[in-house]
Amino acid sequence: MSQVSRRHFLQASSIAGASFLIAGTRTSGEILGANDRIRIAIAGLNGRGQSHLSGFLGVKNVEIAYLVDPDQHVLSGAMKSLERKTDGQFNCKGISDVREALADPDVDVLTIAAPNHWHSLMTIWAAQAGKHVYVEKPMSHDVVEGRVVVAAQAKYGVVIQHGTQNRSSAEIAGLHEAIQAGKFGKLKISYGYCCKPRDGIGFKEPSDPPAHLDWNLWRGPAVIDQFHGNYVHYNWHWFWKTGNGDMNNQGTHQLDIAQWALDQDQTHPVRAMAMGGRFKWNDQGETPNTMFGIAEYPNGQSVFFNVRNVNYKGYRHQVENEYYFEDGGKIVGGKYFAPGSTQGEKINVPRGHVTPGGNWESFIAACRAGDPDMANGNAIESHTSCTLGHLMNNSYRLGVKVPFTAEAGKFGDNRDAYEHFMKLHEIMRDGVGLPEDGTEYIVGPWLTFDPSTERFVGNFSEEANVLLKDPNRAGFEVPTPTDV
Repeated sequence: MSQVSRRHFLQASSIAGASFLIAGTRTSGEILGANDRIRIAIAGLNGRGQSHLSGFLGVKNVEIAYLVDPDQHVLSGAMKSLERKTDGQFNCKGISDVREALADPDVDVLTIAAPNHWHSLMTIWAAQAGKHVYVEKPMSHDVVEGRVVVAAQAKYGVVIQHGTQNRSSAEIAGLHEAIQAGKFGKLKISYGYCCKPRDGIGFKEPSDPPAHLDWNLWRGPAVIDQFHGNYVHYNWHWFWKTGNGDMNNQGTHQLDIAQWALDQDQTHPVRAMAMGGRFKWNDQGETPNTMFGIAEYPNGQSVFFNVRNVNYKGYRHQVENEYYFEDGGKIVGGKYFAPGSTQGEKINVPRGHVTPGGNWESFIAACRAGDPDMANGNAIESHTSCTLGHLMNNSYRLGVKVPFTAEAGKFGDNRDAYEHFMKLHEIMRDGVGLPEDGTEYIVGPWLTFDPSTERFVGNFSEEANVLLKDPNRAGFEVPTPTDV
């Protein structure tokens, strides 16, 4: 019986005689009909997992049925927190292996806040079990597994919503609808920034995992042999086998907004490149802390992206989006600047179309309706925006070292790219203080991508196609799209 038909059956049978319990929500003093509840399991209980716990507790008739984490210390702390938040009136089980929750026929939803390398496989397993999914960004750790998520959603019909909360913003949706309608002219460049200060992570020697951590379950699909302390519990973001760097960490939000603004018939880029480096820190991390990426689409529109994490005196925090139009107009700092004008004006556009309720309540509304199209940031939208970041990262990973100079970027006659790269270069040279003598950029090649096959073609395609899919450990294999 499908998840939707099971719910309809339960709703119909409630007329004959409902069973009741005290639901573990903020409204736990109410006696709720069991058949009206959405029962969820939360996998991954650090950081965003705590936000899931608090967010779904605030939604009426939602019960947190399972908390899942391979770290017993983290799991125990989350269970105690949930007990406090519900005044002890909860019906929740703490477990280490998400598959136990997925085997429970009374669980309706899995929410995922585990490390990136787990996101797609947990989503796929949940869809196969008939569970709806709220999955943190990025939905995928690589391009191929993102396509498998799309296939799983289509086959099993479950709701999948991405943790890109801006997709629930009617204001941003309205701006993009106005841009796509041509209110400001033809969009040329959609630009995202992920410029927030971070620190180096130092070095942690290889060691045995702590006794309270199930290392097998933490690794899951990632092919990692040796534990070290920088994996657990946040710095996994800065290693390629488990994370995607800030490009597809915080940057996923701004990448998604950038891609969302493009003409609606655009899916994937046809060319992408990136350059940057991991400057100053001299640490164990692998991913860049400074990055400039470009992606070009079939219709001539482009996405530019900027990662800048190295702190310095006068650091400018930028986690935002800008829009540049063919006639010279632009939207910067939330204001529209007409061509040639230095005086920005307030943008006045109608609110756009989203499922109301913010990211938590909109998702639950979609689950109750059994309607995947109600998701604010559904599987295919999430796949396209995550792929955008993956392609830029893949170019960087194939890059070569070149001198740290203004000539480092291989932009041809793309004056816009050179202008925006130079803004970053000057910050790194003059603000951060990187010397041009002895410093090097890593400059990735231009990679040509076929949006229809989701494969690289042309120069560097053999090396780049290897990066489309991570290898998986036995027992944690991501299936193919046809076998999902």
